[in-house]
Amino acid sequence: TGVVTIGALLGMAAHLEGKGAGVIDMSGLAQKGGAVAVHLRISDDPKQIKAIRASAAGADVVLGCDLVVTASDKILGVIREGVTTVLANSHEMMTGDFTRQPDLDLPVEQMRLALEARAGAGAAHFVDASRAAAALTGDSIAANMFLLGHAYQLGQVPVSSQAIIAAIELNKVAVQRNIDAFQWGRLAAHDPEAVAAAIEASDRPEAEERISTSLEEVITRRVEFLTAYQNRSWAERYSRRVETIRALEAERAPGETALADAVARGLFKLMAYKDEYEVARLFTEGSFARQIAKQFAGGYRIAFHLAPPILGGTDPATGRPAKRRFGQWMLPVFRVLARAKWLRGTKFDPFGYNAERRMERQLIADYEADLDVIAALLTPRNHARAVELARLPEAIRGFGPVKKASVTAARTRRTTLLDDLKSAGGSRKRAA
Repeated sequence: TGVVTIGALLGMAAHLEGKGAGVIDMSGLAQKGGAVAVHLRISDDPKQIKAIRASAAGADVVLGCDLVVTASDKILGVIREGVTTVLANSHEMMTGDFTRQPDLDLPVEQMRLALEARAGAGAAHFVDASRAAAALTGDSIAANMFLLGHAYQLGQVPVSSQAIIAAIELNKVAVQRNIDAFQWGRLAAHDPEAVAAAIEASDRPEAEERISTSLEEVITRRVEFLTAYQNRSWAERYSRRVETIRALEAERAPGETALADAVARGLFKLMAYKDEYEVARLFTEGSFARQIAKQFAGGYRIAFHLAPPILGGTDPATGRPAKRRFGQWMLPVFRVLARAKWLRGTKFDPFGYNAERRMERQLIADYEADLDVIAALLTPRNHARAVELARLPEAIRGFGPVKKASVTAARTRRTTLLDDLKSAGGSRKRAA
């Protein structure tokens, strides 16, 4: 994230002012998920710098560009209550562990509390520098410069702003963007409300990026999506199922909505499986082009890495379907394929006989059968089990062999949950 660059810029800024600076990079193989820390000492007299690395409880300032690293034992160890000021980027940046644990949840609140407890009251400051930099400069990579500007305005950086800007200019990399980020960070410390308003004005998410805030919105958006995915009939099939469960839950478990929410999300995920038609539609219906245009200024080329089932082939290194590189000429092909979505699931569907497509259609049928079981047996006693059963599609991820493995695991769990549901629902059957 440019942590080393920040250290180098501050070292150069100190040099330009005739001060002494010592910088040491503690690089933990960041590309492999390791932490990177920079220890920096600045002094009016270079002779006073005898050691660079911060000793235990020996830091005056901690500039935390990554919250996970900032709250690690090594960094917590240099913080001293009543002495150290902490300024950390509160943005949630997933570590490499996310690739192996797709349900990984960062304990953000616990990390914040750990830093606040170590630094003491009022000494720990948190700002979403990544979101601010992306909204205000167009690139989240400027987050660290934003954070540096914030720290400078708080009086925690012992070099002048003129020297920092001169160091940025000498570096000759994204000069204006970095200066802008530094100045925005200063303003955020001085007038946070003004900067928050500027971020809100610049960072309006596209409709497809917005998070639903109610169950009603969850359902409505998915009905619209499924209509575009297939047709109105397909969407109405989804809507009827969800509304049936929603009404049933209100009757048998008053005040609860977790089951309806789980069904709204789970059934949608199964019914909107990403086959060849859907991949083609998503690349050509407009949102992909908007995302590309939002992130890149132009002059780019697009390449698609695909593993078409009709070409076959296996990657000898992974044992998975081999991907091939296709150029931008695939976009017109995608447009034609997207218009052929009416073939999906019919006997004329050339992709429908693929084992993965058959499995996806069977998953929908199995899930609807499970909803029938839930409808017959639901009671307050087995409500939690019903919710867990309805959420099983969330565990089904990926494509090809990855999806097959997750389906196998989900089906094993499904058998157990169905048994538990029927066992807990027995009392209702007897009462009826």
